Amino acid sequence: MEENYSEHTEGTSMETTPADNCSTAESTPVTLSETETIPAETAPERPAETVPAPEEISLPAGKAMSREEIMELIRTEMAAQPKSSKNHPFLIAGLAALVGLGAGFGGGYAAYEKLQPEVSEPAGQTQETLPDNTQPVSAAYTGNELSIQQIAAKASPSVVEIRTEIKGEYYAFGFFGGEYTSQAAGSGVILSDDGYIITNNHVVKDAEAITVTLYDGTEYPAELIGTDSKSDIAVIHIDAKNLSPAVPGDSSALQVGDTAVVIGNPLGTLGGTVTNGIISAASREVTINREAMTLIQTNAAINSGNSGGGLFNGYGELIGIVNAKDSGTTSSGATIEGLGFAIPINEALDVAEQLIEKGYVTDRATIGVMLSTVTQTDGRRTPGLYISEVLKGTGAENAGLKAGDRIIAVDGQEADTYEILSRYLKGKNIGDTISLTIIRDEKEMTVDVTLGEAQNAKARE
Repeated sequence: MEENYSEHTEGTSMETTPADNCSTAESTPVTLSETETIPAETAPERPAETVPAPEEISLPAGKAMSREEIMELIRTEMAAQPKSSKNHPFLIAGLAALVGLGAGFGGGYAAYEKLQPEVSEPAGQTQETLPDNTQPVSAAYTGNELSIQQIAAKASPSVVEIRTEIKGEYYAFGFFGGEYTSQAAGSGVILSDDGYIITNNHVVKDAEAITVTLYDGTEYPAELIGTDSKSDIAVIHIDAKNLSPAVPGDSSALQVGDTAVVIGNPLGTLGGTVTNGIISAASREVTINREAMTLIQTNAAINSGNSGGGLFNGYGELIGIVNAKDSGTTSSGATIEGLGFAIPINEALDVAEQLIEKGYVTDRATIGVMLSTVTQTDGRRTPGLYISEVLKGTGAENAGLKAGDRIIAVDGQEADTYEILSRYLKGKNIGDTISLTIIRDEKEMTVDVTLGEAQNAKARE
């Protein structure tokens, strides 16, 4: 099963795919650090309906009755009463109590649970409803989920279209042929009314120019504030005021089966598209672009261009940033459908706040090395995970690690791939000490490394 970033490019038909299927002897070095575990109007009153009071049902005096006889009496009496009174809540509660007399409290409770869904609204009370095309009241206030129309009306103004221009070089017959410019498209979600927007790192990575289109069609040039490849989160900014930021929800409270609504810019040309489904998994371990992530899985339709868009819950609250989908077929030929993923908003907002404040993630622990993977024996090195560079001023340098060391284990557990080591470091903090088992000059040794802040790694990148 192949995970694809849902990025869209026009003209060049480029799509980002995982980088863990290296076929060359050595991959591009990357910095190893912790992978994040991949945030009204008043309703009109409905007129009360007049419901006739139900007649009483009496048991024959001085006669012992079995449960079956009592139920038969109830059915007979109900059939004789006016139809409009059969669903009255007070009548149903009374019937349940009668059954309770004959069968005990447990039987009465079961009867009440079975009949309760048929209860209509009591006379003299009103039910709050929300008209379409209005800003619904807070879910925390009502406790009721919104309709898909209401979710779309509430959340769509906070989702933007993003277009980027990327410059590249091409070669012919081994010689430099010139430069070209390609365009890509994605989505973003407004975080603040003064122009901060969250999106995916892979949407704006290497962009020479970024343009944002708001829900009302207004376009703005955007400035890149910060990116983080490990969490696939980026923040951009536009010079605008009085925007409509999304209302963050709590991704840690999600349950399988919850309502899920995706809003974004599929294919780079269909901005404001709304698709819906459910939460298929609240915490799914997925490896994307060699990074171990814990993501929300949904069956709501996600297509190229949805990257960076919003995943919303049944109350119109932002619970995730869409970043990937599975598509195509498996190695056995099975068709893949309905597998979309989003970064939990609790994590995404934490990263975004650090990007806005510092321009990089400040609380991620790092060993302080650049790594490369050898996939095939090249005559001098065994396939495995190698240190290609030790960064100055880091725990790796202080521990005496060297370029060319091959990492085989961490804290006694096998860790001979980037993915395994990255996933292990997810639970570590700055200042923690780990033991790396390495091979140097064909000799095995263990080195203790104190993890540091990722700032030095950021500067190196």
